[in-house]
Amino acid sequence: MKTAGRVVVAAVALALASPLPAACSSNPSTPSVTTQPNSSSSTSSSTSPSPTSSTPNGSVLAPAGNADQASPVDGISCNTNEQLALHIHAHLAIYVNGAPKLLPPGIGIGPPLQFEQTSSGPSVASGSCFSWLHTHDSSGVVHIESPVQRVYTLGDFFDIWGQPLSATQVGPAQGAATATVNGNPFTGDPRGIPLDADNVIQLDVGSALPPPQPYTFPSGL
Repeated sequence: MKTAGRVVVAAVALALASPLPAACSSNPSTPSVTTQPNSSSSTSSSTSPSPTSSTPNGSVLAPAGNADQASPVDGISCNTNEQLALHIHAHLAIYVNGAPKLLPPGIGIGPPLQFEQTSSGPSVASGSCFSWLHTHDSSGVVHIESPVQRVYTLGDFFDIWGQPLSATQVGPAQGAATATVNGNPFTGDPRGIPLDADNVIQLDVGSALPPPQPYTFPSGL
């Protein structure tokens, strides 16, 4: 009986020592991690799983920028720990004259960035801080992780990105911009498009406008 008691105690100790699962788990088949030099970076538990919808080939619309915010942007802070009172996701696709333009990994994440190599490309696993609106990869998924319940907009996201957004400009791309949300036309200022849960947003700039493209969110989101 004494031996059985020792076995039970050891099993409990091993269970308590196991790490808790992440809120949004990363790809379990990730083979390697690349870290930029700085050991003080924090880790987000919202690293993107590989998307179930394929990420289109294309060039990045604009660099991620420096999200190491000294002060809030549109009332949105960049924090060293997770803010999960509101935890939802939206998807953004951008086309310029019919050509897909990708969102870069690391929008809203402060440098230095630590990347995981996944089957769908590099994904940011950690950084010095995480804005309440950010991207981990080039899938187009925008992570909304907020300490308060409020409606965030596409304008907020572009301000965090440091890129302009209007009816005549999307980042560096200039021209007439049209928008759809969940396949339906959005009229008015695209800055006002809400980043509601599972919204599929498409911005088309210029000519040769493609029809609204569907997107299926990964099961882990």
